[in-house]
Amino acid sequence: MSILTVLLVVGFLFTSIVSYFVAQKTLAEQIAGSTLPLTSDNIYSEIQQDLLRPIFISSLMAHDTFVRDWVLAGETDPDKMVRYLREIQKRYGTVTSFFVSEYSHHYYHSSGVLKTVSPDDPQDRWYFNMPKVLQDYQVNIDRDTSDLTSMTVFINYKVYDYLGNYIGTIGVGLGVKSVKGLIETYQERYGRTIFFTDRQGKVALVGSQYDGPNSLRDIPGLDIYATQILTSPSTSLTYQQDNHTYYFNSRLVEDFNWYLIVLEKETAGEARIQKTLLINIAISLAITTVVLIIAGITIGNYQKRLEAMATTDKLTGLTNRQMFDFLYKQAWKANLRRKTALSILIIDIDHFKHVNDTYGHPAGDQVLQAVAKALAETLRGDDMLFRWGGEEFLALLSDCSIDQARILAERLRSRVEEQAIYRGEATIQVTVSLGAAELQVDEEADRLISRADQALYRAKHGGRNRVETATGQSS
Repeated sequence: MSILTVLLVVGFLFTSIVSYFVAQKTLAEQIAGSTLPLTSDNIYSEIQQDLLRPIFISSLMAHDTFVRDWVLAGETDPDKMVRYLREIQKRYGTVTSFFVSEYSHHYYHSSGVLKTVSPDDPQDRWYFNMPKVLQDYQVNIDRDTSDLTSMTVFINYKVYDYLGNYIGTIGVGLGVKSVKGLIETYQERYGRTIFFTDRQGKVALVGSQYDGPNSLRDIPGLDIYATQILTSPSTSLTYQQDNHTYYFNSRLVEDFNWYLIVLEKETAGEARIQKTLLINIAISLAITTVVLIIAGITIGNYQKRLEAMATTDKLTGLTNRQMFDFLYKQAWKANLRRKTALSILIIDIDHFKHVNDTYGHPAGDQVLQAVAKALAETLRGDDMLFRWGGEEFLALLSDCSIDQARILAERLRSRVEEQAIYRGEATIQVTVSLGAAELQVDEEADRLISRADQALYRAKHGGRNRVETATGQSS
């Protein structure tokens, strides 16, 4: 009996100890290879919503025809630019908005013309470095010219004229406090240390609780990996510091040209594994459950990505044809419930083959992207735009009669016609033909599309760059 007891005790202890080390190793690999990258993905997704919005706003400002036309007209009325910047700041809730002219070197702000920038002023050095920046924009943290006591995250976006000549820099700013608040929210939510570094490894943005070094190269245990981290778009590794294991994950946020850094200390994992040693079976089941949950989350994320790839046109970013039936049924039910009209537009780029033959297929892709962007920006908020195939697009217009659809189609036609697309030294201008149709009582989607397609056919054979409706009216 004694021998059996010893064998059982030794066997149990051996099994428990082996289980402990196996579980410890498994947990480490799980954190380094799955959990931490998954957290990084989630944070990156939220950054796209919270922090990349100012880049989008600055891009819209840099491509605004008002800005370019006003500069090219000689900046004769500074109040126009001041009002424009004030409206941008008010509409999008930024802490500042600005424009610096390459011609006059005036610094326009939402509060007025603040100064004339000078290469001799250290505070203005950022502007005179802009022509050397390879990207169209740069993100930097600096003191606000209108309030020297306030640190601001600036998005500086280059502005070009219609010939591609640099004419100034425009953009918006976010308060550093608000951005730090976002980082602290992420840290509290995910229970990990989160901060940003620039491409040289210098810490660029942290939460108020961060008390670490100012560079990745100064973090003990991590310094030997700094070059590897800063030359890779993403890195996952484990390092030792003060007899503790740390799990590290980095990801390059290209829009900011910064690295997102996520760190986790091993202590929390060890506590869970120590419980495994005491109540092996129960905790083993819990770990299995956690692993399954994490696997389910990972698979779910990949499934969402696959669904996005299956429903989104890669070139234009528009919803593709495969999603039309589902979205059409939703729109049809909503309009039936509200007893409102439902119309569609089929839009075709005129002489698109000539563009491909003359300028090449990359230019054709650029034209498709530019036309898709122009159409999306001109449509109403509830309208849906699809890449229908080739050079064709389809717009689904809720709460829209045929007369309203025709008016909207004319706006789309004019917007595309007025748009200039620059390809190197060449300027490409295209037009579109449109066919419109309104849903009739008990009409199937195929029939509605067929009538709109017939209207498009009449527009193409009626001279192009025109709108035809399924009722036979034309313009």
